[in-house]
Amino acid sequence: MKFIADLHLHSRYSRATSQDMEVKTLALWAKRKGIKLLGTGDFTHPLYFLDLQSKLNPLGNGLFVLKEDPEGTHFLLTAEVSNMYSQGGKSRRIHTLIFAPSFEVVERINPRLSKYGKTGSDGRPIFGFSAKDLLKMILDLSPDCLIIPAHAWTPWFSIFGANSGFDSIQECYQEESKHIQAIETGLSSDPEMNWRLSALDEITLISNSDAHSPGKIGREANVFNCELSYAGVTEAIRRKDPRRILYTIEFFPEEGKYHYDGHRNCNILFSPAETRKHKSICPVCGKRLTVGVMNRVEDLADRPEGAVPPKAIPALRTVPLDEIIAEVLGVGPGASAVEKEYLRLVEKGGSEFNILLELSPEELSSFTPPNILEGILRVREGRLRITPGYDGVFGKVEIFSPAERGKEITTGEPKQMGLF
Repeated sequence: MKFIADLHLHSRYSRATSQDMEVKTLALWAKRKGIKLLGTGDFTHPLYFLDLQSKLNPLGNGLFVLKEDPEGTHFLLTAEVSNMYSQGGKSRRIHTLIFAPSFEVVERINPRLSKYGKTGSDGRPIFGFSAKDLLKMILDLSPDCLIIPAHAWTPWFSIFGANSGFDSIQECYQEESKHIQAIETGLSSDPEMNWRLSALDEITLISNSDAHSPGKIGREANVFNCELSYAGVTEAIRRKDPRRILYTIEFFPEEGKYHYDGHRNCNILFSPAETRKHKSICPVCGKRLTVGVMNRVEDLADRPEGAVPPKAIPALRTVPLDEIIAEVLGVGPGASAVEKEYLRLVEKGGSEFNILLELSPEELSSFTPPNILEGILRVREGRLRITPGYDGVFGKVEIFSPAERGKEITTGEPKQMGLF
């Protein structure tokens, strides 16, 4: 069965997260997006776990559905935790995804974790022990759990982060490294960047939204062709099977908020080459720059750009539909006019991913205004201008030139959308 899955998001119990992040609202947005399987997020939080138990029915295959919608969106029990500790004379801050196969397994995990930190204070709890000890603890409780380093290249909180990470999976997890079979690439990197590290050739690269509000789910996702079950999904990931993981759906990585280097407060945005020229020091304030993902990949890579390893799972870059609509209308993505047009298009087109990825230009033209249609086609072809994100600032995607905005644009000859 072919389906789209987004396996990393947060609940309303996480900091800086919408109060709408609960399973009923998430299920509604998943249908709008065209997502069949969602991670629940935050199962370590005691109140949210009670909410999950009250609203979800187990299907007997490790997945769950809303009690009132047994044919609708499926859920997989997930959580993200933060480990902050010292190793090798350096402060480490690693975020990790945990997938669990049942409520019963979570009922073993949560009491154990609560001995080491305040699981009720945040949907993403913080612990003072190592990522390796977390891995061993969870797998001792259930070997069916899957442990995945989250947003692996983010400077501040990740396994390869420039400011608090490691140079390899083995350095972080040591003798437990064999249990790390996948990493999450994060918004600021894409598979193509990760392919430059031969050490990741046997590691499955997955992509998820890390959404903090319902409308952001699916901004990155995974396209599976396997049994819709916990075992089906986790085995496809563990085995890095390109027949069962068809491709990932990606942000343009430049749009991620840690793609390039810089200082937000000083308005300094540098490429890796510019950072090296300035010896990683901000020319405005004299402090060390926040080194982004592109620079960090350059540090660790042992292959040139464009290298494609064996068993590489392809990827497809796109831009969320609300951002395309917003640029055409000349307003922010959160504007009411954008929401109104988004909901109209999704109703006509079936789902956001159906519109962005599947429908032909001829099919789209029957219900899509010309400029929005042209925007969708330009995104499919990668005809964009992007100012890279840096130091916590999202990159800016421009589909139309300033001279084109506000004018009706004739749609050009469509090209075939391709995977890289």
